[in-house]
Formats: sequence, C-alpha cells, structure tokens
Amino acid sequence: MDNNKSYFFCGIGGSGMLPLANIVREGGATVAGSDRALDQGRLAPKFEWLEALGIDLFPQDGSGLSNKDQILIASAAIEDSVPDIAKAKALGCPRMTRAELLAGLFNAAARSVAVGGTSGKSTVTGMIGWILTDAGRDPTVMNGAVMKNFVADDAPFASARVGQGDVFVSEVDESDGSIALFAPEVAVLNNISLDHKSLEELRQLFSDFARAAKVCVWNADDAETASLMATLDLPDAFGFGFGPGADFRATDITHLPLGSKFTLHVQGTTHMVTLIVPGRHNIANALAAIAASVALGVSVAAAVRSVEQFSGLARRFDVVGTANDIVVIDDFGHNPDKIAATLATLKALPGRIIAFFQPHGYGPIRVMGSELAGVFADLLGKDDHLILCDPVYFGGTVDKSVGSQSIIDAVSAAGRNAEYVPTREACGDRIVELAQPGDRIVIMGARDDTLSGFASKLLGRLTKLSAE
Repeated sequence: MDNNKSYFFCGIGGSGMLPLANIVREGGATVAGSDRALDQGRLAPKFEWLEALGIDLFPQDGSGLSNKDQILIASAAIEDSVPDIAKAKALGCPRMTRAELLAGLFNAAARSVAVGGTSGKSTVTGMIGWILTDAGRDPTVMNGAVMKNFVADDAPFASARVGQGDVFVSEVDESDGSIALFAPEVAVLNNISLDHKSLEELRQLFSDFARAAKVCVWNADDAETASLMATLDLPDAFGFGFGPGADFRATDITHLPLGSKFTLHVQGTTHMVTLIVPGRHNIANALAAIAASVALGVSVAAAVRSVEQFSGLARRFDVVGTANDIVVIDDFGHNPDKIAATLATLKALPGRIIAFFQPHGYGPIRVMGSELAGVFADLLGKDDHLILCDPVYFGGTVDKSVGSQSIIDAVSAAGRNAEYVPTREACGDRIVELAQPGDRIVIMGARDDTLSGFASKLLGRLTKLSAE
C-alpha cells in the first residue's frame, strides 16, 4: 500500500469497512468516508470514535469526494445512482471493493493466516490474533467483530489490530466470492454449509482456498469439509475436531455456564484446556485457532495458555446482563449453523429460551428459510418461544414476497411456540410480557448494529420492572 494515497470508504461504519479503514489509516494513508447510518443519526459513538482518529466523515451525498486521486472503496453491489458513486465516476476516481483492498494488504504480508468457512470465522480469527499477540508476534488482525481482548479506552471498537510483526490474520468471505483473492500461508477451513451461495459454488471456492495455502487447517467433524478434503492431495493439512481421526482433538468435555473444560490431544501429548467462552462450537473454534498458531511456530502449550484468556467477541453469545434472574444475550446468529450453535449452547443448561430473530434480509429467507425453520423446530423445546420481526431493510429494490411469516408458519407447524410480530418495538413488548425468572432471552440477527441497543434496552426494561 502506498502511504501517500487517499481512500474514501462508502459505508465506512460497516463491520468489514471500519476495521479495514483503521488498518489503512494506521498504515499512513489518508482516510475519509460516509455512511447511511451516519446520515440517519444512528450509532453516533462509532462515528465519533472514527472522527477522533482523524478520519473525516461526510454525508453520503458525494461531498466527500473532491478530486480524481481519491480511491473509492465500495461494494460492487452499490448502484451507480448512489451520490458517492456517481461523484466518483464523474471525477474519474479509481474504485476498489473492500475485499480487493484487503487482499492486496494481506497478500503483501510476509506470513499470513486466512480464516474461511460458513460459520465461526470471526471467533477463530480473534482467537488466533490473541494467541499470536500474547506470544509476542505483534500481528495485524482484520476481523468483522469487536474482539474483547483488544478493547481499550482508545479502542472501543477493536475489530482490527495493527501490529508491527510480520503476520497478517484475517477472516475471508465466501459470500461474495472474494475468498478467491487471498493466497494465505495458513488457510483455516471451519465448515461448509448453506448460506449465501449454493453448496456447489461453495465447494469450488473452498477447494481453491485450501489449495492456495501452504498449510490447511480443516474441520474433521464437518461432513462437507471432510468430503472436500478427501478429494485434495495436500501434504500439509491438519484436521481438528472431536473424533479419533483429528490431529487436534478434544475429549472429556465439561460444559460450564460461561465456558467449558476439555482435554486436548495433539502430537502425542495431552493438555487440559479451560475456555471462558461457552459452547461446543467454541471448543472447535479453539482447536482451529491452536492448530493455526502451531503452524506458525507457536508451541502447543503457549497456544493453550493464550486461548484460555480469550474473552470472546461482541455479539457472539455476548451476555448483556441479568435482571430478576432473566439473562439477556446478544448474538450474531443469522444462518442455520450459527443459530444451531447458539441454541445448542443454551440447551446444554437449564432454563427456558425466548429467542428473538431479525432475519438479515428477504433474500436470505428465500435461500435458507426452510433450513432456518428446521433449526428452530429441532432445537427449541415445547416451553421455549420464538419471535420474529420483519427482516432488516435499509432501502433499495428488494422482493418482499417471502418474509418472516414463512419461517413462523413452518416452526408453528412443528408444534413449537412461534410468533410473527412485524415491528421490533412490538417484539420487545412481547418479550417483556413473556419473560419469567430463569429465562434466557437471546437476540439474534446480522447486518444491523442497532440490535445491540435493542438488547440493552430490553435489559433496562426488565431491570426497571424487577425494581418495582
């Protein structure tokens, strides 16, 4: 990256844009941006922090672009009619996608780890980043979620870390095909399941991803991943999981309310591991992170010590608080695998579940609505409750013919308590009405940072009621 360049991020507050803008800024480039949420008066603390870093923010009306030397960073899907895009085009500004810019930085690093897969990418990326940091490797880490271990007074939105070491760690995205741009030293393949693309497309993308790396760390318990790996002749590949064939294997598992204990078997040795993030899926995430870190030269013992300190990510089974013995949890669950992992973690412990889900668009319901309904029907019990509002929608042209009601109908037909309440505000009222001591309320959804505020307000309402 040329430090003399100037970048303008259209949608700078996005989960993928914000950390990349920070990495580019710390690399010495000039950074500015706009965001629809800023224009709408939402998420003020995030934008105040960006401005405090010296990043100039503008309305999304084209006013932030003033000369042809600025490089526009924007999604390829953004229409030319958006004022920033139209202005950049009129000025003749070069345009790159977020993934193209990130891949350029990533591929230029001396050593690199790319974390791919349908689910668990952000957590594994955060775990690897923390292990390497704790080991003194001073990595640069690009994530799509705030990593709690790196949060500080001057870094409240720590979804990126800029280090001076030679390692670049990043999650990579298959949903837009941009995973194909990355050539990592170590590729982590968490799992392969239905999300934004067909399984046929995903198999090809992840096959190319694994073959592009020098070392592949893969999920030996995921049938799709195991099937794919069986077709590849990779000399340096390490499986992780719970079965006897895994190179990094977990046994003797004990689930705790907010963590777990297990025995790690690797390279003929055993290590006792205690995590402070809950769920079987996080044990798998830890195995992947340990394996990737070992591939980069960290000892198994050191990786274990570090991962035991990993405190999680914002909006990944994030306990907001407790009121009147009612726990409120904020979670990023939005596809079948992620939601299944969250519900399985909750079901491992006693207490009724009130699950609120805001779908992350109308398109995803058409693609995986039946699978989502199946997960809710299978994992929610007869006393649990599911509540859906309308999908998140921030404008633009979209087919709304299939919505949240379709999921509710399928879950109800399976004999579960499921309700469709169109507005999120009304869903909050219904949740407060239902909540009883001992309940766990989980707020799930993606692509909408205001969900965290919704969870916090729910906790506030429950706290106020308990005091009355």
